[in-house]
Amino acid sequence: MIVNQDINRFSHMQQGCVATIGKFDGVHLGHQLILDQLKQKAEQLNLPALVILIEPHPEEFFTAPGEDCPARLTVLMEKLELLESFGIDCVYQLNFDKALSQVSAEDYIQNILVEGLGLASLIVGNDFRFGHNRQGDYELLQTRGIENSFEVIETSTYERNGQRISSTFIREQLARGDFKLVEQLLGRPYSMKGEVVRGQQLGTDLGYPTCNVNLHRRRIPLHGVYACEVRINGDLQRAAVNIGYRPSLSDDGEALLEAHLLDFEKDLYGRSIEVIFRHRIREEIKFDSLDELTKQIELDVEKVRVLFA
Repeated sequence: MIVNQDINRFSHMQQGCVATIGKFDGVHLGHQLILDQLKQKAEQLNLPALVILIEPHPEEFFTAPGEDCPARLTVLMEKLELLESFGIDCVYQLNFDKALSQVSAEDYIQNILVEGLGLASLIVGNDFRFGHNRQGDYELLQTRGIENSFEVIETSTYERNGQRISSTFIREQLARGDFKLVEQLLGRPYSMKGEVVRGQQLGTDLGYPTCNVNLHRRRIPLHGVYACEVRINGDLQRAAVNIGYRPSLSDDGEALLEAHLLDFEKDLYGRSIEVIFRHRIREEIKFDSLDELTKQIELDVEKVRVLFA
């Protein structure tokens, strides 16, 4: 899969491409239905299937430091890995910044879609808004499509039991700890990936060493203690995982994932791991002493063993 941030690097597409556009947070079943549309149309026209991926999310850009924005289900690298797994040919990473937010809807169409990508067909939702002050809409795309010889196709909608699948709905189910439903909505178990970094070694001192992963997210969709599986080079290890802001130990406000792998002693520093969430155990708690924290960790680990027994 070809990934570029510079639209001029897509000169090989001047014969045309079939594109869709969005944040694709989670790459859930609703997104996958759109990707299927995209690939089918691209195959029909014998053109590349391209995803215009908006990064960062506009909500993140417009949210001031210290204010809350919607939690991400997936970071950029996870999205790219998923898009490639679904057979997408190319990704144009459209950088959402102040300059882009000032681009008019007309320039957006002409400079990015028509001249930049040589668009032959665009698959997009009928509620899609774009351009300065969100002035561009589906109707404008259809009008300019006729003038510039590109087709505009409305995306299909995926519903489950009458509920439209969306990233927002999935965040709500994660907050409830309904991982079975989330797995159905994503088409895969919910997981987070990252590199194991060195921490304060407090877990080791308490008798429960952890793999620490910096999540690099402004907000996280999960908080608390969970029974998880950790994938290391294809092998799965069971783990008690704390994800949050460590209120008993730190006040720096940086989200961290700490995984205590059961019956596992190998050094994983610098290795990439995938943490797969299976069961919610409890919310994150602030303890008054390390003794209280240690006793609770012991209970958490035992509960993880029972859940996986």
